[in-house]
Amino acid sequence: MQTPLSPPGSWRFLCVLLPLLIACGDSDAGTPDGGAPPEDAGTPDSGSPPWDGTHTVLEDLGDWIDTGRYDTCQFLDADNLDPQLCQSLSSFDLSSCSTEQLSGLEGKGIYQLNTRSELRVRPDRPNSTGISNGSNAFMLSQDGSRDAMGNAPLVARVTEGGTFFVAGRRTLTTPYGNIITTTAFAGCHVPTPGVITGCYVTCTDSPVTGYSKTLGTFEAYRMTWAPGEGESSGGIARVGEASTPIGMPVDVYVAKEHAYVVSLTRAPLLGGLSVFDVRERTNPTLVKTINIPGDHAWNGVWAKGDALYIASDSSGLVVFDISDPANPVFVRRAEGPSHVHTVLVDGDRLYANSAGVATYVYDITTPLAPALRQLVTPTPGGFSGGPHDVFVYGSRLYVSNADSGYSIMDVTDLDNVQHLGDYMPPGSFVYAHHSAVGTFAGRTIAFEGGEGPGTHVRVLDVTDPTNIPLIGTFRMRAPTSIHNMLLRGDRLYVAWYQEGLRVLDVSNPTQPRQVAHFNTYGEADPGRRAGSLEGAFGVRIPGDGYVYVVESARGLIIFNEL
Repeated sequence: MQTPLSPPGSWRFLCVLLPLLIACGDSDAGTPDGGAPPEDAGTPDSGSPPWDGTHTVLEDLGDWIDTGRYDTCQFLDADNLDPQLCQSLSSFDLSSCSTEQLSGLEGKGIYQLNTRSELRVRPDRPNSTGISNGSNAFMLSQDGSRDAMGNAPLVARVTEGGTFFVAGRRTLTTPYGNIITTTAFAGCHVPTPGVITGCYVTCTDSPVTGYSKTLGTFEAYRMTWAPGEGESSGGIARVGEASTPIGMPVDVYVAKEHAYVVSLTRAPLLGGLSVFDVRERTNPTLVKTINIPGDHAWNGVWAKGDALYIASDSSGLVVFDISDPANPVFVRRAEGPSHVHTVLVDGDRLYANSAGVATYVYDITTPLAPALRQLVTPTPGGFSGGPHDVFVYGSRLYVSNADSGYSIMDVTDLDNVQHLGDYMPPGSFVYAHHSAVGTFAGRTIAFEGGEGPGTHVRVLDVTDPTNIPLIGTFRMRAPTSIHNMLLRGDRLYVAWYQEGLRVLDVSNPTQPRQVAHFNTYGEADPGRRAGSLEGAFGVRIPGDGYVYVVESARGLIIFNEL
């Protein structure tokens, strides 16, 4: 359903700003079967043998698959509300654990965790049971100087003599007072190299809900390269690389022999724009950086002609003139929302996505003067978390609605936008984040991915939007997350955070298979932190023979295109 524009000055916008590190990305437009792909777009029909269009409908198991308790250890005395117990090794029964396995662990590394909660204890109500999943991350350094859980320092650590125990504390300031959360992980076994299983406790002291404990088990993956993998495979190679001093890089667009990289603020560095001259791909050169005071959450970027469009979570749609590509000049902030998370250009339309509000559609016949044309929402009630991102393919708009699912709209006529259908993955936490769409064997196929631990590639047959079956999947390690993806012919390029750049052969969409990879993530990289949203963020393939990736710690990396 579209939301018509009211007369000038008479409409108001709901401003919902997502946390800076949630769902940062971009999308790419595509063309239907038989059409010529525009710059940085999808591809025509890639369907050829071995796939004839037939498929088996798969059950969607969700992002997190519950296989039972991760380990046998237990937190003792769950009903004792002494907060000191939550950071004490002696609070755990580790009698069933293997000191021999744990003694082989290095005292350093970055770990991503899946947690399985089983019991919640609160003094004001009966204890509650129920299985749910969560995530966490911690970093250990050999000398202890960089130890952290998330972005907070550890409050306890014992990682020698066959014991593995870490605890961290986080304080969240709210209008009602501080919420203090302490989480402790006690390792028990090392089932495979690089993986620790054990039990945990999270204790929360909130001015609203009071004191509570959550108990359960966990599995922790060290974020070194996956077992058996080298730096790269399948003929993909690093051609050039350059870092930026501007915040944390999250997206890139390539135009006029320049790469435009946008960044979020990452204290103490402010976010903004970095411009790289990439005429020599082996030696990309930083030629300019731009910060605007008070406007540092730049999350998405696109270009058309002499116009560069920046999605700012701080100020909306920002327009620069890049007639001199090395020296962008600020032109205006476009009419519309006060925050924009991602942008996409398709022909003379620009789609700007304002989380929690709508997709704003602009006429960019005059690229430097976007004219607001329409607001699009998939449902009369709008969004609870999206729209995060969109993809245009033919006359359809594919909307990744965050926790509102994946929606398909007919945008042939902007004055009569039609809601065609939805796909809602199962699970208590669903986050539709990004997609790419193409035609295979006469079928319209969407490659859809979420964001957060356990997210993976879903292959959906969207030929009939009223009946969307899951026909294929592809997963990496359980705690890692997808970010963005691009479809080029029968190759799907995926920026997969800690898993780096992954290239999948999707000529048979029901059976995606990896044909190449490059591990961009290193624990010791300068600026590296613990957290699920770390690693390869954005990927662009402008058709010049190269693949451009932005990486949260390394900056801009250029690869050969397969």
